[in-house]
Amino acid sequence: MTECSVTDTPTSQLRLPLTILLLAIVAGGTVDLALDAPERPGSFHVLYEVALIAAALGMTVWLWRGRWRAEASAGALRWTLAERQAERDAWRSRAERALEGMGRAVDEQFRTWQLTPAEREVALLLLKGHGHKQIAAATGRSERTTRQHAVAVYQKAGLQGRAELAAFFLEDLAVPDPHQTPGRS
Repeated sequence: MTECSVTDTPTSQLRLPLTILLLAIVAGGTVDLALDAPERPGSFHVLYEVALIAAALGMTVWLWRGRWRAEASAGALRWTLAERQAERDAWRSRAERALEGMGRAVDEQFRTWQLTPAEREVALLLLKGHGHKQIAAATGRSERTTRQHAVAVYQKAGLQGRAELAAFFLEDLAVPDPHQTPGRS
């Protein structure tokens, strides 16, 4: 993942030149007022230059406050992203451990049924939802041989077919009730 900064956006790239321009307006207006040495501080010329100076200062403050807010927001987003990534990594780790356990249990059952290595391969691919043609192509066997291996698996397991094979391993797989509060039965 690439690190993104608030200073990477086109608008933020204009922030420094705009700030310099606005501060130049403030400095120029202030110098002009000092050099003019107006007799009447309430004259239109003085009020106009003071308004320009105030507007330039206000815009400078507004630009930099926006930058600070954007940096704070980006920091909060980076923190949230890091939390979510840690959460995702923890979930993946738990899921991998569960799947490893499931894989060992399936393999142990295949041994109990005394499946040959070829039958085990076909049985696993059937459990993963592959069809006979797909299994034949993936294993380099003919479709007829694949079907024969599948039949042998069903006979050795005492099952009627692919659906019963899947049900044998997945029937008791429990998905949590979404209406149940965690930690309560």
